[in-house]
Amino acid sequence: MVEEEPNLITSSKSQQVIVDGYPFSIEIYRLEDQSEWSLEVVDCDNTSHVWDDLFKSDKDARNAAITELETEGALSFMRGDNVIPFKT
Repeated sequence: MVEEEPNLITSSKSQQVIVDGYPFSIEIYRLEDQSEWSLEVVDCDNTSHVWDDLFKSDKDARNAAITELETEGALSFMRGDNVIPFKT
């Protein structure tokens, strides 16, 4: 018997924002059989920044992303010192 994978639910709180003139995509999603939300922010270089923590609500996830972007600023957020490169 083949088990079906749960569907991915995208929150209506997902949105595009401009910070310091740079576009960011805030993506908030969860699996249909889970209640907590994942948060991913994609910057203008198409680099994905994913939070390790899950959020109880999609509103909490959106607020965390906005707060981080406004606190850090666009360039500081994108600088990449928190990115772990793949081994080559």
